[in-house]
Amino acid sequence: MFSRNSLTCVLWLILISSVGAVSMTAQQGVVGRRIKFNRGSTSASVEGAVVRSTRDTYIVAARRGQTVTVRLSSLEDNAVFDIDAPGGKVRLNKTDDTTNWKGRLPASGDYRISIGATRGNATYTLAVAIED
Repeated sequence: MFSRNSLTCVLWLILISSVGAVSMTAQQGVVGRRIKFNRGSTSASVEGAVVRSTRDTYIVAARRGQTVTVRLSSLEDNAVFDIDAPGGKVRLNKTDDTTNWKGRLPASGDYRISIGATRGNATYTLAVAIED
């Protein structure tokens, strides 16, 4: 049988490891969530929050030649994004601190939108529209 002290110690270890796991999961954020458009719709939006020093990433499937508009707004006015072409070797937005971008796509495939904060945490709404 366990003594009362050893049982208390085991329970504390379980509690501490559980809190650590929850904390690490919360700081990972969104990783590769696909943005899906409702049937017949050319736009979609998602809401989220990014913790300082982390990035949320979303995937959008599109075809070469389509025009994409990406708009990011944040409650704290501090969320920004990067958008990478399929393969991750070409960044479409050429400036840091992008909150709005519109352009014709160079290739078909999955585009990655990565959201971060310029300071502190950021609560945001990401809107994506695709036109032929």
